[in-house]
Amino acid sequence: MKSMPQNKDIVVLLGGWSAEREVSLVSGKAIADALEARGHKVRRVDVTRDLGKLLADLTPKPDVAFNALHGQGGEDGVIQGVLEMLDLPYTHSGIAASAIAMKKPDSKRIAAAAGLNVAAAQVLTKAEIMAGEITLEAPYVIKPAAEGSSVGVSIIKPGQNDLKLVHGDDDTMYLVEKFIPGHELTVGVMGDRALTVTEIFHEEGFFDYLAKYTAGKATHVIPAQIPKEIETAAMEHALAIHRALDCRGISRTDFRWDDTKPGTEGLIFLEINTQPGFTPVSLVPEQADHIGIPFGELCEWILEDALCRV
Repeated sequence: MKSMPQNKDIVVLLGGWSAEREVSLVSGKAIADALEARGHKVRRVDVTRDLGKLLADLTPKPDVAFNALHGQGGEDGVIQGVLEMLDLPYTHSGIAASAIAMKKPDSKRIAAAAGLNVAAAQVLTKAEIMAGEITLEAPYVIKPAAEGSSVGVSIIKPGQNDLKLVHGDDDTMYLVEKFIPGHELTVGVMGDRALTVTEIFHEEGFFDYLAKYTAGKATHVIPAQIPKEIETAAMEHALAIHRALDCRGISRTDFRWDDTKPGTEGLIFLEINTQPGFTPVSLVPEQADHIGIPFGELCEWILEDALCRV
């Protein structure tokens, strides 16, 4: 990969106000540090709900914004809309893809339409859950319909009725999804190529927020030691949902694989993340490095991809 010119004025957007603020701060620092180490001029902007401050921080207008925000406000179409209004090139997916990917019920419907296997699910409000309207048999997973990094996710096992884990107002939307046993797989996509498949092992019941962002809490096996048929299907499915949502730049798609099912029947789409983490334990940078793309080059490629869309 060729290095991009070093005369670009780059802003790294980090922080934000979501439950994933701390992750974004770590991702943003790593990205800014890597770009500076490669000779680029970088401004770091901690994004808040103060639009006036954001506009001031973006003056003079940079050449490109590297969006290192995670969660609500950063990967749901909100900051993308602001940057579109400013006619400022930015990294990762646009308004529509970001908004749809963030809303898990919507991305599931599009994944199913694209031919991916999805788990049986219900979309319910907190009030409906507390009123006993879940019809799925346990075990099942309760997750906020629009959060990332496994924030607020709970697994309800047979005989368990701990609905105190469901937070928010009565009208907060949740996705209640049949729990899929087996292997935890993830695939990064970079433009028009799937990178590889990683299998994730962890001590907890699922790959939760703590396991995702704490060193030593999870083990990543890369490439995953799985049958070639499953490896190929996972990479094809990740590309399919990336394209179906019209994602840009990079994304990461998570799957469960139940190896007791025949063929690829047990490969189940969970969700797509349009703003994957860039922390020291994050999966997409690790996959890129595995196929020969170091962290700094990956950051430059993402910027070039954004500038090519101008």
